[in-house]
Amino acid sequence: MKLDPYNSQGLYENWKKNPENTNVSQVNNKILQQYIFDMELGKNISRHTKKGARSFIRLNKARQKIYFICELLEKHYKVMDVTKITKDQVQSFFHDMRTGKIKRLDGAIYKSTGDYVKIFKAFWHWYQRVSKKVIEDITIELDTKEEPPEFVYFTEEQLNEMIIEADDDMKVLMLFLYDTGIRVTEMKNIKVNDFLNNFAELNIRQETAKTFGRRIKLMMCSETIRNYIKTMELKSEDYLFSLNAATMNQRLNKIGENVLHNKQLTLYDFRHSSACYWYPRYPNIQGLLYRFGWKDIKMAHYYARFLGMEDTITEENLLLGVTKTGLEKEIESLKRMVNQQKKNSIIQNGLIVKTFLQIESLKPEERKKALELKAGFDKLINTL
Repeated sequence: MKLDPYNSQGLYENWKKNPENTNVSQVNNKILQQYIFDMELGKNISRHTKKGARSFIRLNKARQKIYFICELLEKHYKVMDVTKITKDQVQSFFHDMRTGKIKRLDGAIYKSTGDYVKIFKAFWHWYQRVSKKVIEDITIELDTKEEPPEFVYFTEEQLNEMIIEADDDMKVLMLFLYDTGIRVTEMKNIKVNDFLNNFAELNIRQETAKTFGRRIKLMMCSETIRNYIKTMELKSEDYLFSLNAATMNQRLNKIGENVLHNKQLTLYDFRHSSACYWYPRYPNIQGLLYRFGWKDIKMAHYYARFLGMEDTITEENLLLGVTKTGLEKEIESLKRMVNQQKKNSIIQNGLIVKTFLQIESLKPEERKKALELKAGFDKLINTL
């Protein structure tokens, strides 16, 4: 069984009991409910997307945003039937959201307009498929560009400061999240038997992963996890963390306020800060994508920009394949030749000193100096 840390299924089931939204017209209520119920069953979906029912997280996000879009369309454009909206209206609407003419409830400008555009595009394409007549795609020119996600960033040193402030359960959780970069839903589904090779590796099972299952190495928290499981007397099938996500976030809020002077710290921020930590340390981008369960390389590019990384290629990087190998062989051959010549010269000088030491009439200070020279030559030979 997969745990549901945010009670997404419960929220959706409660909505289904009374799906009417008094903030939108009856016509819009009817078409939006049909859309969400189709998503729940996996009906009338695009042939370009995966088949099957959508997750409860996805259903909740889609219904909340598409209903809110219709609320705003009714309020600002008097569109009481979303299926009758024109291309000009929809373009003007999202332009107003992006530029701040239509503001958030708190008076601020929308920072995720691209997310709303994607939700509306998905809805409109569904409407095109279920309609009995040919419907124009009025969303084709809409801009889906999104602003980078905002998060509370912290370094490894700041993590260590926060761990000092935390209680025992949270210490383990924080180190585990920073090490693995795991998603919250994946973290809540980790069991004791998901740890492998004496806690050196973690298996994120396919059925609990958002994108794909993966097996990653634990580089920071292995010993801590082992001791925690022993202390808590957890069994093989026990979940690693029992606290609910809301309680975890409340505790992190306080820790963040004390150490980072930011009381917005949540579980969500650990994945982002972990990505910033691991990005410059991974030998290749494919390994980083695998560790974090990303399918799209643009996520890695975002963290590169966030860290202020720049192009560091040099002329040496251009010496690839056979050319580089050939040059390296020539250089090594020259080095060996030079070293051998040096070694021969040192040996010859050493023999001269050895012969000099055989002279019985040497004065003590002369013999001492010759012995020092011989020791020096022997040392040089050993370094070549």
